[in-house]
Amino acid sequence: MKVTSIAIRNFRRLEHVAIGLEEDETVFVGPNNSGKTSVAAAFRCFLGGKDFKLADLSVSKVTAINAFGEGGDAESLPTIELDLWFSIDPNHISFGRAFTLLPELSDELDKVGIRLKYQPRDPGKMRAEYSAAYPTSEVDGKRTRTLSQFLDIDTNLRKHYEIAYYSLDDRDLEPVETLLDSKDGKSMLRGLLRVDFVDAQRSVNDDEASRSSRLSTAFSAFYKKNLEQLEAKQTAFQVIDENNQKLTDHYETHFSGLMEVIKGLGVPSINDRILKIVSSLSPEEALQGNTDLIYIDEARQHELPESYNGLGFKNLIYMAIQISHFHLQWMRTEQNRQLCQLICIEEPEVHLHAQVQQTFIENIWKIISNAACTEEKPELVPQFAVSTHSSHILDAVDFEKVRYFERCELEGEDRQAVRTFNASRVHSLRSFDPGPVQAMGRQINSEEAKRFLLRYLKLSHCDLFFADAAILVEGTVEKLLLAKMVEKTAPALRTKYLSILEVGGAYAHRFESLLSFLNIPHLVITDLDSVAPEGRHPARRGDHPGALTSNASLKKYFDIDTVQELLVLTEKQKQCEMKDRCVAFQVGINVEENGQTLTMIPRTIEEAFAYDNFALLRGGALGIGVDVPNDLDEAYQAIFERVKSPSFKKTDFALDVLASEVNWQTPGYIEEGLHWLEQRLAKVEQEQSLTDD
Repeated sequence: MKVTSIAIRNFRRLEHVAIGLEEDETVFVGPNNSGKTSVAAAFRCFLGGKDFKLADLSVSKVTAINAFGEGGDAESLPTIELDLWFSIDPNHISFGRAFTLLPELSDELDKVGIRLKYQPRDPGKMRAEYSAAYPTSEVDGKRTRTLSQFLDIDTNLRKHYEIAYYSLDDRDLEPVETLLDSKDGKSMLRGLLRVDFVDAQRSVNDDEASRSSRLSTAFSAFYKKNLEQLEAKQTAFQVIDENNQKLTDHYETHFSGLMEVIKGLGVPSINDRILKIVSSLSPEEALQGNTDLIYIDEARQHELPESYNGLGFKNLIYMAIQISHFHLQWMRTEQNRQLCQLICIEEPEVHLHAQVQQTFIENIWKIISNAACTEEKPELVPQFAVSTHSSHILDAVDFEKVRYFERCELEGEDRQAVRTFNASRVHSLRSFDPGPVQAMGRQINSEEAKRFLLRYLKLSHCDLFFADAAILVEGTVEKLLLAKMVEKTAPALRTKYLSILEVGGAYAHRFESLLSFLNIPHLVITDLDSVAPEGRHPARRGDHPGALTSNASLKKYFDIDTVQELLVLTEKQKQCEMKDRCVAFQVGINVEENGQTLTMIPRTIEEAFAYDNFALLRGGALGIGVDVPNDLDEAYQAIFERVKSPSFKKTDFALDVLASEVNWQTPGYIEEGLHWLEQRLAKVEQEQSLTDD
């Protein structure tokens, strides 16, 4: 039996989400405050004994509670819900253990579901107690507190709300729930699922004075709780008994003088038993507080205390102990062992360097395989739910196992109108289908398009899944200069998490489907790439008669291929609200010198940079490796020829610009795009203090 999917409603940001789980590991990714940790928190409240708080209720549902307090309908009272769906095999013991959840007796059923609902015990009694505690004022008819504020006091919420259990039947469009006896439902669920947690706050530090946070304590806890095997217990007690006798003899020798003094005081009295100090260590006590973890250089036989090793090393060991302990406890449960185990691991990358992060998932499976012959006993294999902000962990995971948490508007809100996203939705990358795309003059099928994206994400250690927005750039020059351009042009973007993807004009549009699927705002900075309309389409200036663009992405985005048509597009036409996208490319630049004006149309960023900073180029503060003619038209041609020549080193040009101390200007088309992104992200006000990840 495995947990195949879960659904959470009205819990914190998770107003209404459904999450499919893999049979082995499922990885939760997304920006900060997108709800990843709230999944584990929901499990803690429903199955781990943690009390619900009023703040756990989705913000959109508080109004309904207050309305009920003023005489509203009880049916409108919100509940917090967790649906669990399990795969079952009619020929396995799990079929009988889940009998209560079966909607009918049939060997064709392959899954069962249970709903845990945090709901009011007695709505009428709750409202009566609230009214008694906070009656309406005779002056203005108002109360000093709302019902939600009343429930937030002390244990009021726990007093008036309870967890109820329902079986689910999904043979209709919407699952049909049937109330179960509370004790039976709770008992049955405990027999189906065990959930354990490896938290991000693991209390592993360098404080030598705090023994409680040391790995030695973790080893002790592991030893104590896994000392139930008879062979291990007998061996441990044999060793301890031998040492207890030696310590008792040692005590008798060294305390003999003190015992004589005590006897002189008349203790013990005549005919009383004599006093004797004995050692009474148990295996658990011997390890707890009396054992240190040290690090040894075997060649030099040099020892260092635990606190001398790094936090990353401690963190990794601590996680290994916890995961192994949780799995062993489940595996060694002799009676009524839960049929499946889910281990939630939060931010395992803390303090770990990149290489260890990349191998983390692989290593936790080694821990599990060392504990049991999982190939022979697949029912003893747990499931993992790993929440992370690490692109390195993501690199080592199959694309389909990723679940992306997106911050979004509440149900019924207009996405473009709200400033604060108080909800989340979850996208399963397993269901992502990019569809066929045009590339390199041919149509690529959906599967090949998906493989391309996967290869890129792995090779680039892409941080796309953790970003507020993405910027797709043409090449190295844009990527090198972008940070400085942002600083000059759109400084508010420096506080946002931006993913910079170097994709080229031929490939930018191939990311369209993924970015739209994830609803990530994105700016595309690409080149006009003007070419001649005839022959093999050699590169030409943007003002060449009948010039075309060779940029595949511009053709795809705007369904036009002539430079003239692209140049007349308005700023609004370059934006797509539905795709949450803006495309920035070179346009005509009016260069003025000595009373003359000439419109120069760049085809690349290097040209655009030269034309927008023509005075610096003319004065020698910036250079492109050739002298600039005095005549503007000749200068236009000279710059064009120089930039497209094989001898022009674009990366060197970008590095020279960064090294210069002159106050250069960001090319206008990039400035326009950055302003769009700055304004777009300004609509989303981060609610760090109001929401919990």
